Amino acid sequence: MSTIEFNEALIDLQGNLFSFALNFTKNREDARDLTQETLLKAINYRSYYTPNTNFKAWVFTIMRNIFINQYRRNAKTRMIFDHSEDSYMVTNHKSSMGSPTERIATKEITQKIEDLTDELRTPFKMHFEGYKYKEIADSMKLPIGTIKSRIFIARKRLMDQLPDYQYLDN
Repeated sequence: MSTIEFNEALIDLQGNLFSFALNFTKNREDARDLTQETLLKAINYRSYYTPNTNFKAWVFTIMRNIFINQYRRNAKTRMIFDHSEDSYMVTNHKSSMGSPTERIATKEITQKIEDLTDELRTPFKMHFEGYKYKEIADSMKLPIGTIKSRIFIARKRLMDQLPDYQYLDN
């Protein structure tokens, strides 16, 4: 596929991409941004497109991945944007004090985590902090399967030791 054909195919998809983005974002401005970012990424990664395959699916996958990555990034920072005229940034978390029950629960859960052996506690805490399995494996110089296994075992032990907290929703 030549560069001109590639660009024309992208332009032809632009309306469909915007509609797809609007389903994700539920906001016209965010949908425009997502569409623009998708087009830019598709152009930048043009060499990764395999000719004679489903071009539309390839571009829509790029959009979906961008949206998922942005969502995860925003969830990690726990920030929301107030769309009022002044557009203030607001943190989306409860007061640090919490209720007495929450403080007791947090203390109990933290203690159980600290009671885990180092080989279980370290990968579990890193995973909880948002590190990927590969990053943990590289950091600890262990195979990724070992890391996954240790995190699973740590979760299982914590669930066994803290049965009252198993089904709590935030």
